[in-house]
Amino acid sequence: MQITTQRLGEHDFTVRAWGDPAHPMILMLHGFPEYGGAWEDIATRLSDRFYCVAPDQRGYGKSYAPDDIGAYATSKLVGDMVALIGDRAPVIVMGHDWGASVAYGLAMFRPDLVSHLIIANGVHPVPFQRAMAAGGAQSEASQYINFLRSDGSEDALAENDFAKLLKLFSAKMDMSWLAGDRLDAYKAVWRQSGLRGMIHWYRASPLIVADPGTPEEMPDLPLDRLMVRCPHLLIWADGDTALLPVSTEGLEAFAPDLTRATVPGADHWVLHQKPDEVARIVRDWLA
Repeated sequence: MQITTQRLGEHDFTVRAWGDPAHPMILMLHGFPEYGGAWEDIATRLSDRFYCVAPDQRGYGKSYAPDDIGAYATSKLVGDMVALIGDRAPVIVMGHDWGASVAYGLAMFRPDLVSHLIIANGVHPVPFQRAMAAGGAQSEASQYINFLRSDGSEDALAENDFAKLLKLFSAKMDMSWLAGDRLDAYKAVWRQSGLRGMIHWYRASPLIVADPGTPEEMPDLPLDRLMVRCPHLLIWADGDTALLPVSTEGLEAFAPDLTRATVPGADHWVLHQKPDEVARIVRDWLA
């Protein structure tokens, strides 16, 4: 693995890379509250055939972390990755959790840069918004977003050596993979940046979270602009309690060339729990 600091636009970002730069590039985009190093288990299993590149996205680690909430709009986050891809386009893009939102943004708004889109337990904005607005199970599962958007949530999560963040991270899911040196590495990254930037991703998002049992009207979305035209693989671990299967219903309408792959016995943290299975699925599909 190589760790470099790269200038993207006018700002510095930490970028990790595995494999030979001459190989096809997979841009790997992490979610909350992880960082580029979260992809190591997957990247080391793919780096014999692919050049795996995983940035610490805006607000994470030593990467650019502005205080302004508006700086975390999806267009800004996508713009960072457009700069990182540069003249290597088109590339394979893989996203998890919030990284999926940036991956989808690249595929939808800069299709010239993306040859294949791979999402692991992440969601397209339209099916996800429908599920969160319905007032049903996904609305209930997403109530934590309201806490994260509240003033001072970053301070509460950081208290007592990130005790509340770790509790949120592991709610109803298996976190046995996050221990020892790996846990120390995560905490070091959280201390580098503080938590404000990563939580600003939630504050900047226009997504509406309905109260359970109280449906909200769907916002007016530019559906024709939210299409994924490239081949798309969705890897889904069925034990996820944060993102439920209902949040992917109807995805085929926005991704005509969609392949679904299920990973049993795992949850939202499937990249860490089942790296061999995830890497095998990716290899087989790209082949």
